[in-house]
Amino acid sequence: MNKTLIAIGIAIAVIGVFWPWIARLPVGRLPGDIIIDRPGLKLYIPVTTMIVISVVISVVLWILRK
Repeated sequence: MNKTLIAIGIAIAVIGVFWPWIARLPVGRLPGDIIIDRPGLKLYIPVTTMIVISVVISVVLWILRK
């Protein structure tokens, strides 16, 4: 459990350091993401983005298990 927490902490720190470059990636504005922008209501549902992130995490974990 300790190794897992340390790995998560390091991953968060690395993401924080590289955030200016990560924020420029088009993830979050993919076709298939639902955006409803009306007066008094702004709703964002990142359907495609979540599918892409899920596939990437699944592939990484599959590679790490081997």
